[in-house]
Amino acid sequence: MKIGIIGAGRIGQVHARAVAASPTAELSLIADPVPGAAEALAARYGGSATTDADEVINSDVDAVIICSPTPLHAQQVLASTRTGKAVLCEKPLAASVEEAEQLARDLEGLNPRVMVGFNRRFDPSFAAAKAAADRGELGQVEQVSIISRDPAAPPKSYIAVSGGIFKDMSIHDLDMARFLIGDIAQVSAVGLNMDPELADTGDFDGAIITLISADGKVATVTNSRHCATGYDQRLEIFGNAGSAVVDNLRPTAMALNTADVSAAREPYLDFFLDRYAEAYSLELDAFLAGVAAGTALSPSVRDGVESLRLAVACDQSARSGQVVQL
Repeated sequence: MKIGIIGAGRIGQVHARAVAASPTAELSLIADPVPGAAEALAARYGGSATTDADEVINSDVDAVIICSPTPLHAQQVLASTRTGKAVLCEKPLAASVEEAEQLARDLEGLNPRVMVGFNRRFDPSFAAAKAAADRGELGQVEQVSIISRDPAAPPKSYIAVSGGIFKDMSIHDLDMARFLIGDIAQVSAVGLNMDPELADTGDFDGAIITLISADGKVATVTNSRHCATGYDQRLEIFGNAGSAVVDNLRPTAMALNTADVSAAREPYLDFFLDRYAEAYSLELDAFLAGVAAGTALSPSVRDGVESLRLAVACDQSARSGQVVQL
């Protein structure tokens, strides 16, 4: 399957690496408006390069992976679909709920094959926990706890166009919470401003979120833009018959015991490029398999719309101090 990528930045590089490693995909064309960016990525992983995203959309590739800035996502998804291509779009699906909903309406009747890039659904550890819950091994699921902290904040220039912490960072965890406990009926969020270096961004650098599902299950999400111990990624699914726990991954499982330390372990894997490398590959595999078989792709456009709706509700709750009903 011939793949085109729009966007040669950090996430574009992740997807290019996954495509290059896939036995069923070929990286054909990469677009990025920054001179030299697409050329550098093509030199590393194959394919041709251009500065014009429309060249990818109108090319003979079978599928497009959209890694461009968020404000371009909806229009590029629609344009790619209209040319008959399958699409894997990085989160968020659009810049606003209204734009995402309009995209969903515009896609009706086009036989769309669109998947939204919530790669953590494909992480082997998270998937194993979800499978245990689905098999009933935990009994009735009652609570979900998600911790996601970055080792350091992104540049202020990135934050300015990211849509804010809830759309940019928390949205992965909001999708995971909805994946685990179902549609959300109530949102409450507290935004934190703990990093003086980010005080002038107008955004929060941390958050505590409580989500209640339509049938009364509760999920909590803890986020921070900084974590001295590395990329902190943990999950617990708690039920009345047991729990499934996912701890942080480290380079090895070795623990050191000496006269000075007990159970000393290596730091967490440093960032998402390492922690979720396998998840991105498995996400691509699922996308390619679904497109080839003609089956429904998941996470779906609806998943993209609903996660964005949750992110907006979190921001509204954090800024107003009020619980938001959905």
